[in-house]
Amino acid sequence: MAQRRTGSSSLTKLLGNWHQELTRTPVYRQLADGLRLLILDGRLPLDSRLPGERELAKALGVSRTTVATALAQLRDEGYLASRQGSGSVTMLPEGLQAVSPLPGRGATLDLSTAALAAGPEIHQAYANALIALPEYLGSTGYNQQGLPELRQVIAQRYAARGLPTHADQIIIVNGALSGFGLILRLLTGPGDRVVMDHPTYPMALTAIKGASCRAVPVSLTEQGWDTEGLAATIAQTSPRLAYLIADFHNPTGRCMDVDTRIAIAEMAARTRTTVVVDETMVDLWFDNPPPPPLAAFDNDDRIITLGSGGKSFWGGMRIGWIRASARTIASLIQIRDTLDLGSPVLEQLAAIHLFNEADNFLPGRRDMLRQHRDACGEAIKEIFPDWKITVVPEGGLSWWIELPKPLATVFAASAESIGIRIGAGPRFGAEGAFERYLRLPFTLEPTQMRAALERLKPIWDNLAQTRDEYLRRTVV
Repeated sequence: MAQRRTGSSSLTKLLGNWHQELTRTPVYRQLADGLRLLILDGRLPLDSRLPGERELAKALGVSRTTVATALAQLRDEGYLASRQGSGSVTMLPEGLQAVSPLPGRGATLDLSTAALAAGPEIHQAYANALIALPEYLGSTGYNQQGLPELRQVIAQRYAARGLPTHADQIIIVNGALSGFGLILRLLTGPGDRVVMDHPTYPMALTAIKGASCRAVPVSLTEQGWDTEGLAATIAQTSPRLAYLIADFHNPTGRCMDVDTRIAIAEMAARTRTTVVVDETMVDLWFDNPPPPPLAAFDNDDRIITLGSGGKSFWGGMRIGWIRASARTIASLIQIRDTLDLGSPVLEQLAAIHLFNEADNFLPGRRDMLRQHRDACGEAIKEIFPDWKITVVPEGGLSWWIELPKPLATVFAASAESIGIRIGAGPRFGAEGAFERYLRLPFTLEPTQMRAALERLKPIWDNLAQTRDEYLRRTVV
């Protein structure tokens, strides 16, 4: 397989606002910080070849010595490898984890991931699953559609939300992202267009690129989804499908209202466009549950729904599902042969228990998240009064913060130096967009979150002051 190469133009866009004037941090180190952040975020794929030093220096407007020194630092840290005839190739240091020690800096606090740790109900679910497991040991354990009992439970939950569903309209997959990859494999080919919310879930962007498709962004407005813009984009680009997050959108926290759901369902039928709706956050509402699923307004079988237990229950369980027409499910089962032979039986049995007990523990989880949201919001307003909270989430796990200056990338890179990993806005957009935005989860205990924000405060103040001084000198 040919090694993937990142072009200098693409890399420049990904780096965004990496270089800050009038700072004591050497330019080579700023460049190294920016590249390291791209690798850690996943925006710069692993095992991909960077442009040559001369080409990159010209694209970035810096000296070749600056580029060479930055790349040498990343090689020393284990983020790049030099290969004969291939130049610098991206990699991760051996043993690096999502929450990992940085050399000489202690443990990293990961604020780039919006997810919760397992609650006591997870241990109980697996204990019950082990008790139920012997009944299934007489079979091969291979079931590409998933256990009928789990599919029936999920179908009943859809019916209770206003979307009548049969078990044969459900396929169990290894998480919603795996399900999206399976849908892309069935419905798209290289070069096909996929319309999406903008910003969006970064791993969905990665999946679209991994399928060799072209992401076509449609920006969310201050009021929410731009149905006219979505219709115009579909008419102009003829996409194979659209990917939308209707319930407590990641990263903005918005929830699509009923009228918008009706309009999108009608548009999907009118334009014969398949719409994939990601409902990963649907159970994490605070005051009022979201409207019925978007597919409840679909009379033409154009809407495919993705679900997951990752946010509702625990990410480590890796259980998701696809809800679609029985014909689409049958096609997905056939194409799944090329990927895997089904989801683990033990995890499915644990999921059955969690669904049956959800009404006993999800209300407490929602209350906790509501309290965390409020405490985190107050801390942000107090510590960073110049940051703008764009939407108060009615559910979900995170804030979408608008910064007064386009400093997201350099701020995130600088935060790594004190052992805090944050989600810079460009991670959630195409072509380096959203330099003025950050996503901050409110999943930490309030005291931990406040402590993290207080540690970030001096870095932000220094960057903002540096930029102001530079602009004043430039004007003069």
